[in-house]
Amino acid sequence: MNRVLTRRATGLAALSIVAVVAVAACSPPEKSSSSSPSGGGNSAASATSVASMGGMDKLVAAAKKEGTLNVIALPPDWANYGAIISAFEAKYGLKVASAQPDASSADEIAAAKRLQGQGSAPDVFDLGSAVALANTSMYAPYMVSTWDDIGADFKDPKGLWVNDYGGYMSVGYNSAKVPAVTSVDDLLKPAYKGKVALNGDPTKAGAAFAGVQMVSVSQGGTVADVSKGVDFFSKLKQAGNFIPVDPTPATIESGQTPVVIDWDYLNASESAKVSTWKVFVPNDAVVAGYYFQAISKDAPHPAAARLWQEFLFSDEGQNLWLKGGARPVRFDAMKKAGTLNEAGAKALPTVNGTPIVPTQKQSAQATTYLTKNWANAVG
Repeated sequence: MNRVLTRRATGLAALSIVAVVAVAACSPPEKSSSSSPSGGGNSAASATSVASMGGMDKLVAAAKKEGTLNVIALPPDWANYGAIISAFEAKYGLKVASAQPDASSADEIAAAKRLQGQGSAPDVFDLGSAVALANTSMYAPYMVSTWDDIGADFKDPKGLWVNDYGGYMSVGYNSAKVPAVTSVDDLLKPAYKGKVALNGDPTKAGAAFAGVQMVSVSQGGTVADVSKGVDFFSKLKQAGNFIPVDPTPATIESGQTPVVIDWDYLNASESAKVSTWKVFVPNDAVVAGYYFQAISKDAPHPAAARLWQEFLFSDEGQNLWLKGGARPVRFDAMKKAGTLNEAGAKALPTVNGTPIVPTQKQSAQATTYLTKNWANAVG
């Protein structure tokens, strides 16, 4: 799954991330039928909370009447989304139509624009920071029932978006095929020739974007000035170590991509399938990030979209992300309340060092540089 993602620091114990963004005002609820394919004429389309829908029972009933939820860019093996989708379908009796599971955040927005007004348009988004913050005019404000559990730095004050789950950038490797990775510099060694993959194009993909930032920091650069990261990948390519293959569980399990730079929760999930798959988070370059949830203001199934958000931010939904190795945004609140899955929390990859959480300004600087230089240096 390819997403563009960076965030800013705060004091969450599970993972520290913040965002700053201009917000749009909430629009008042409207009364009309519930059959508009664009969502624009549906009372659910203007609901900003369960209370404004008249309660959870009415939200569920409205969603069941719609019958379907359209999601996009959610691979079943990404942060346990397969289990999350199945649990939602079983709980509420809705059909989840999952389009383009391996699409990027940019693809999500493009699809919403292309399919606007059609019944197949995305109802909800799961986006990386740069794409999410650049498209807030496309979101409908909504505050889930567990809104108060989510720190102010992890949500738009009017409900346009909310952080959902996060992790740390890592290097996954098959210890049966390559020597143990103890530093980013190791990847330049002859033993890694034709073996190192990055999850996507960093000008479009969140994991790849953060991967370049991690490498940049490890080389003495920063998350804003990623020139050292681009230089490193250029050297990897020249050495024949970098392979232009988007890694997937299939490429990892077949041995095609023995070394993968990706989020720790994605690499960790492979350890359960490949016993020799290890996860390394460099102590000197701990780059962290959250993804963003948002509802499309043109959602063809606005009630189902809101019910989906309620499910994702419930204890059940948050623990399902945790089971997938991702750190849910309500981690601290659930731990305090005793509702956090402790086994899942203990299974999270070990991370040492101080997390580096890029600001919005730093992300913009990195994006500008990558857009101008990545293709010529590495692409």
